[in-house]
Amino acid sequence: MVSSIGKDSASCAGFGSPISFAFARVNPIIDEPAPLYERATEKGSMRSVFFVFLLSCAALAQTTPEQKPAENSAGKLPTQQEQVVVTGSYGAVPLEETDRSVDVIEVGQSPSEYRSFIDALEQDSSLDVQQRVPGMEADLSIRGTTFEETLILVNGLRLNDVQTGHNNLDIPFPFESVQRIEVLKGAGSTLYGSDAMGGAVNFITAVPQTSEIRLGAGIGNWGTNQQNGALSLVRKQFSEELTFVRELSTGFIPDRDYRNLAIASESRINTALGASDVLMGISDRPYGAAGFYGVPATIPSWERDKGWLAAWTQPIGTQTSADFGYRRHTDEYVYVKSDPSLYENNHVMEDYQAALRRFEKIGGDMRVYYGVDGLREHIDSNNLGVHTRDQGGVYASFDVLALKRFSFNAGVREDLYTGGNQVFSPSISGAYWVSSRIKLRASVSHAFRLPDFTELYYSAPGTLGNPKLKPETSWSYEGGVQALLGHGIVLDADVFNHHDHDVIDYALSASAAPGTSAVAENLQNLNFTGAEVSLRCPLPRRQRLELSYTGIHGSGAPLPGIIYRYAFNYPVNEGVATWWSRLPGGEESRFRVMAVQRYQTAGNPQGAYPLVEWTVGRQFQYLKPYLQLTNLTNTSYHELLTVNAAGAPVGLPMPGRGVIAGMEVRWKDK
Repeated sequence: MVSSIGKDSASCAGFGSPISFAFARVNPIIDEPAPLYERATEKGSMRSVFFVFLLSCAALAQTTPEQKPAENSAGKLPTQQEQVVVTGSYGAVPLEETDRSVDVIEVGQSPSEYRSFIDALEQDSSLDVQQRVPGMEADLSIRGTTFEETLILVNGLRLNDVQTGHNNLDIPFPFESVQRIEVLKGAGSTLYGSDAMGGAVNFITAVPQTSEIRLGAGIGNWGTNQQNGALSLVRKQFSEELTFVRELSTGFIPDRDYRNLAIASESRINTALGASDVLMGISDRPYGAAGFYGVPATIPSWERDKGWLAAWTQPIGTQTSADFGYRRHTDEYVYVKSDPSLYENNHVMEDYQAALRRFEKIGGDMRVYYGVDGLREHIDSNNLGVHTRDQGGVYASFDVLALKRFSFNAGVREDLYTGGNQVFSPSISGAYWVSSRIKLRASVSHAFRLPDFTELYYSAPGTLGNPKLKPETSWSYEGGVQALLGHGIVLDADVFNHHDHDVIDYALSASAAPGTSAVAENLQNLNFTGAEVSLRCPLPRRQRLELSYTGIHGSGAPLPGIIYRYAFNYPVNEGVATWWSRLPGGEESRFRVMAVQRYQTAGNPQGAYPLVEWTVGRQFQYLKPYLQLTNLTNTSYHELLTVNAAGAPVGLPMPGRGVIAGMEVRWKDK
């Protein structure tokens, strides 16, 4: 995303789940010396990575036969009922056996469950979702970190954008493709490389179990018009699913209209090597950008994001898997929609990723995981210039389960990026079952993030990048307990602390003259301590209650006389309460109350603000009418921080009470 007067970002992109290496070489055109992590390296450095990659491929390809079924390395939902996760660990493990804090949000592929990626993510109080375009474009952060410090994945493949972290949730496929969302809380660079300082969010696509046709449509206030659908075909040796979504709105205020079109195809074929999975997606999302990036709300600005994704996951026997991915993203920003010649930014971003992973069994309860991955990121921009950055990573991990009571994992990862620079990321985690109902867990891990190209090179009135920025680093500590209290009640509680160094933000002196630009710089130290607790409680008559709360205390504060844009906009208190009901007659209901209080209250002088929503529907044989009510209390609030003409943070106004009524048609093959 780009802007005229202050479009900034802070995010590093990358691809790979652990990291990746670039196959195609794009020659950058650079008119001035690049920063350390992007400067053309001495040939020996990148040759070494490539040599290690080739040797590893040769070694890992020697698959050892095994009698037991392979782990779900493709990152898909298993067909059995046991809840298995693939995020926060090197292999698929039952959720109750994870040593880290991992949350699972079941989507259900129904409008009565969730309406969008953003709606689903708001179910977890540790996830801070700040919307730019309702239900479509947003910034996501975890446990007080910035939106740049969260890694976004799909089936383990990276989606982060090297242009700016503002684009990380511009998901290039429909929400209808997703079956569940797995959330790793806490540093994850040992697993995934750059960007996972606050954690990682992994969108797991659905595996169709039967041939099915599902179509839906809805209308609402502000000219909202929705259509969505999924078509799946299942045969013995293959399956195919096509999904789409089309949505438009005239906007709840002038120049905040939007359109959303996304289409995806996912094919799975059983081969001699294993189950091949190919995912392809495309999206096109233009929207009014009035008030974005410090531009006065009276200016009819406009923006358009397009995305393309192609991903291939291939098991090689039962212990080895390979992932390949290509992503392209374009971002066009026009200061005055009717006259692009006044000011316009155009960015074209591409990245390539590949990863090869393997595990070995040592006895019955020990495993060693190891692998390599690589990533190439390239941008061609009329503002940022033409730049290319390569990253490569090698990792190894030892995992053991002892006496059916202890589990332990120790992992290390070495990342090398353009310029011959290296980052070492270790992690240790463990768990102890006090009894069959109580488990204690703890972890220590390191993470890092490379600056994105907007932070490095952006230049516009109000905002300047800084080619001398250092990578961010962080140490994360956490301890928690999971308790099964009987009658299906599950309690999870964690305390956490993360020490962040060289955090990147845009800084401006409060006494600066009008027209002075905020400049990207490294903040030396930010420390956050917090606690989170969640309770899941089944109720009689197919009802359930979910409660979660997260509180965060930051030991750092803005320097006197300095205005920062993002680092201090974290929520200090956030709570979510959801009541679910499914009655025998087919009626379904989800009622949710959220409350958020931020450290910076720009745009929300009342401090904490509540948001209430209610979704109801009824399932007939083939039809399901539904009604979605959002912001029932018509709360006036602001989310994503932008800046005004003086450079001071201001909130972006969000919609009031919303209503959408629709119908879903579903047919399943018997």
